[in-house]
Amino acid sequence: MLEKKKLKKELRILGMDDSPFSKFRDKKCRVVATIFRGGNYMDALLSCFIEVDGFDSTEKIISLVKKSRHIEQLQCIMTKGIALAGFNIIDIQELSKKTKLPVIVMMRKMPNFKRIENALKKANKKTASKKLELIKKAGKIFCLKLKDKKIYFQTAGISEKKASDIIKLSSSHSLIPEPLRISHIIASGIAFGESRGRA
Repeated sequence: MLEKKKLKKELRILGMDDSPFSKFRDKKCRVVATIFRGGNYMDALLSCFIEVDGFDSTEKIISLVKKSRHIEQLQCIMTKGIALAGFNIIDIQELSKKTKLPVIVMMRKMPNFKRIENALKKANKKTASKKLELIKKAGKIFCLKLKDKKIYFQTAGISEKKASDIIKLSSSHSLIPEPLRISHIIASGIAFGESRGRA
């Protein structure tokens, strides 16, 4: 178990982010995942498509991870936020259970849950309650001070302390771990022809 092991600098982490999309035009969105050795070297690039504002993100990510030839080396999954492709909410507990890997969800800011609830209800009242349940299921949000700034994270299958250590280990060039930062650059570059914004 990763929890009981001393962290190695070349810990294999899979980090993912979604590509920019049009919520009015696109039905699917590409998810880009990079596999890194800690915060230093990229080993692989994976991708899949999920439904915009759908319910298939957990299933598609599980499939992506399990089909990868790198699965035996993977020791952690990271996501940028709990939702991809708009409000396609990831069930991080299920993701951890089915892949047998710890999951860390990264956020730059503490989520405004009232605003999220209102947005979900405005988008689709029929599915709002189910999506809110998935958000609540993700559990406690932790705060970590990194490079004199605060970042936030959630976990599944791993302790707060061990997750903090992994975040510190892999955040070699910014507040965001390299697997997520590079996935963001690639995802936006594919969509626009040149990367935009920050992870």
